[in-house]
Amino acid sequence: MTKLKLGDLAESKPVRLTIELPASIHSDLEAYGRVLAGDGAQPVPPARLIAPMLERFMATDRAFRRYLSRSA
Repeated sequence: MTKLKLGDLAESKPVRLTIELPASIHSDLEAYGRVLAGDGAQPVPPARLIAPMLERFMATDRAFRRYLSRSA
């Protein structure tokens, strides 16, 4: 399997959010969901990928982490 930045998807209480995405990003999310699921498995829907991807992005953004540590 391909080594992806996004690992297992944790379950948590969802908050409903409505967003609009460019078609190219939606297509990439669908492809990512297929790769993440692996061969022969049900693809992970794009809606389940967005929150973990944003979480990973914010967790690895050093400037954002410094801001949070100063404002705490």
